[in-house]
Order: sequence, then C-alpha cells, then structure tokens
Amino acid sequence: MALWLLDSQHLGTNQGVKRIAGRLLKQPAREGVVEAQSRLGRLLCRECESQRDRRIGFELLRQAARAGDCQAQLELGRLYSEPDHPEPAKARLWLEQAAAQGSQEAVRFLQRVKA
Repeated sequence: MALWLLDSQHLGTNQGVKRIAGRLLKQPAREGVVEAQSRLGRLLCRECESQRDRRIGFELLRQAARAGDCQAQLELGRLYSEPDHPEPAKARLWLEQAAAQGSQEAVRFLQRVKA
C-alpha cells in the first residue's frame, strides 16, 4: 500500500500521503525488509527537515544498499557527493555498485563525480 501511494502520480507528491506512507513503511523497515528500508530512507533523506530523521534515513539507505538495493546505492552515491556529505570516495563506491547493476542514472552521475 505504501509503495502504491508513493508511486501514484497524483498522490505521491502530497505531503500528507508521504507521511502516511512513511508510517506504513516504518515497521517493515525495522523488520529488515530491504525495499521498505530503501523507500523510507529515501523519503526521510529527501523530505524531512529534521536532522534526526535524515540520520535515520541515511542509516536505512546504508542497510538497503549493503543488501544490494540499487536505488539505495544510487541515492547514497548522490548524498555522498553533496556539499553536506562531501565524501567522493564513498560516492564513487555506491555509484559504481549501482552502475554494475545496470543503473544508467548511476553511470551518468558517476561521470560527473569523477570529473
């Protein structure tokens, strides 16, 4: 249900819907469901103003990326290349892993990070 809400063109952009989806993803993420960790992590890192929520999101992304989730790897690569987290070696590591899984977006982003 949470993934459907987030993927819906009309509903997925609504802040209230994102909050509901986040609540629905919380328990599966705690239980180690990789896709829930990835989606909740991305949601917390992109949408939350709270440093605490962003830290939790970052950790969820790390867990999902270590488990092989391509989207989490891509997002971590992006985050590590931002001025807030300037760690280019980690950015390249995660982007290379996402690219190895076929992510063309990771390949393009990797070219910018290496430049």
